[in-house]
Amino acid sequence: METTITLKRTGAKMPLVGFGLWKVTKETCAATVYNAIKEGYRLFDGASDYGNEKEAGEGIARAIKDGLVKREDVWITSKLWNSYHEKERVLEGCKNSLALWGLEYFDLYLVHFPISIEYIDPKVKFPQEWWGVDGKTVTPIKVPYQETWTEIEKLVDAGLAKNIGMSNAQGSLIHDVMRYARIEPQVLQVELHPYLTQESLITYCKRLNIAITAYSSFGPQSYVEINCDKGAVSLLEHDTVGSIASKNGKTTAQVLLRWALQQGLAVIPKSNNHERLVQNLACTGFELTADEMKTISGLNINLRLNDPVDIHPSFAIFA
Repeated sequence: METTITLKRTGAKMPLVGFGLWKVTKETCAATVYNAIKEGYRLFDGASDYGNEKEAGEGIARAIKDGLVKREDVWITSKLWNSYHEKERVLEGCKNSLALWGLEYFDLYLVHFPISIEYIDPKVKFPQEWWGVDGKTVTPIKVPYQETWTEIEKLVDAGLAKNIGMSNAQGSLIHDVMRYARIEPQVLQVELHPYLTQESLITYCKRLNIAITAYSSFGPQSYVEINCDKGAVSLLEHDTVGSIASKNGKTTAQVLLRWALQQGLAVIPKSNNHERLVQNLACTGFELTADEMKTISGLNINLRLNDPVDIHPSFAIFA
């Protein structure tokens, strides 16, 4: 099986299996990244909002210093946070993240959400998160996505981002961006798992040659510790997934990742557990049957776990 996906504009080969940095603790992040590189991971998916870019960069720097990889061997993705959408803020947001990583460029830079909120100086509050300095007030501002995207394109011109893309966006917004983009989005990153299969979005992106990275591949499992699993049965413990895993001699996590890969999607699982980290990377060495794929897809209940409307009623971007 192919282990990379070729992006249309640049021909860059993005690894299909990467390591997601959301909720990786600051205390362990540098060591986790370093050890993940030792085990073979070559893509790391970060974001300003995760608050651990400095530590992730330290792990990368150590791996380069020790000769495990060169910079060009590693694919680093980051994301522009919602408080940097104004045209005069986009460059600042990107440069701030690059400085934390200790890098000169990102391989991929995404607009994290199609939502704009009030700017907060990182010296005052970092990561800025959804809420203001008081930790409870959410302040939307009026910034058109086109304004933000135009500035994201300039990051490519400046050599700060090799590839650019969107995150948490639906077909209607992608359709709009494709009408005015000078540099079209190369990648869309969205929540996608057997409870939220999004087949029509996958089909649409494939027509446009936009690669998709699926996040939260394990569904509710990613949201238990932040009390946002919405009461759903964990896909890692689901009888249907367990039966298919047993039949193939694989873990349920490997089956869930393989289900996404066989649809041509990239995945970015994370684990603070080293053994599971290694197991997750080994999801390319087997094949699910067409019936098994159909059975897993049949679990769809359109359950969206990461929905900004839960933060603020005006953020109903998936309505």
